[in-house]
Amino acid sequence: MATITTTRTPRGAPAVPVTPGWARWVNDHRKWLFAAPAMVFVAALLVFPLAWTGYLSLTDAEGSVRAESEFVGLRNYLDVLSDTDRFWPAVGRTATFTVAALLFEVVLGMAIALLLWRPFKGQRWVRVAILLPLVATPVAVGMMWRLIFDPNIGLANQVLGWFGVGPQPWLAGQHSALPTTIFIDVWQWTPMVVLILLAGLTSLSEEPQEAARIDGAGTWQRFRHVTLPLLMPTLTVAVLLRGIDALKTFDLLYSTKGRGGGSFHEVETLNVYAYGLSFDYNEYGVSSTVLILFFLIIIGAMWALTARRKEARR
Repeated sequence: MATITTTRTPRGAPAVPVTPGWARWVNDHRKWLFAAPAMVFVAALLVFPLAWTGYLSLTDAEGSVRAESEFVGLRNYLDVLSDTDRFWPAVGRTATFTVAALLFEVVLGMAIALLLWRPFKGQRWVRVAILLPLVATPVAVGMMWRLIFDPNIGLANQVLGWFGVGPQPWLAGQHSALPTTIFIDVWQWTPMVVLILLAGLTSLSEEPQEAARIDGAGTWQRFRHVTLPLLMPTLTVAVLLRGIDALKTFDLLYSTKGRGGGSFHEVETLNVYAYGLSFDYNEYGVSSTVLILFFLIIIGAMWALTARRKEARR
């Protein structure tokens, strides 16, 4: 016959509290529960505008946000995708601006970060001076460079005149406006790339560098076969952050060229084009269509850069 024994708590010993099941569940998932309110708030801020924009892109909304609109399906998408006068040139300018600005910023950022990597006299002040462009807002930077590149009173043409070079149109020229805005973007945002890459360089171990020196590797060989492979994850992060930011640039372009990206739409990117459709022509349906397509382009770019980052980690 089985004997049942009971365990009694010794007299004077503290009783062991019994934790309810729901309390254990809360304790096991506390990190998600603490983050849930912020996640829900951010999701609401993202989902509602995106859903409303997607709905407007399927209507002929125009004139006023309170005006009645009709459901037109994919007609706006077909019209926009067949627009070779404004939409596809804006896509080309967006790609040109993003790729050119990112290329120059990464190359210059890498070069400056390598120069600042090793200690030298006055290094602290040089770092502060390099980071100064990040202090100002893009609108203020755009207005400042707009005055510098003014064809009549701008400082840039005055400096060229000292060397016997005639005045240049800079932002006023149909073919020179986009390269000039790329230069302004590079001037302001290269320090951001420098900051990211310099943080990555300072975290690298010195042992691979010393081993390469002992083996007789030169400066370029050490950079190509040691420094760059070790820095690749950090470089991918810099490209990801700066590439997406350059793709969405609006304030700098609008502050330098104004409505429509100029008289000939010379710097009209997708952001500037969508803004003009909404606030200049009140074509909310078409503007929403452009924004949805632009959003898909950004998602595609993020996916491509993220996939490249995963390959770099391997």
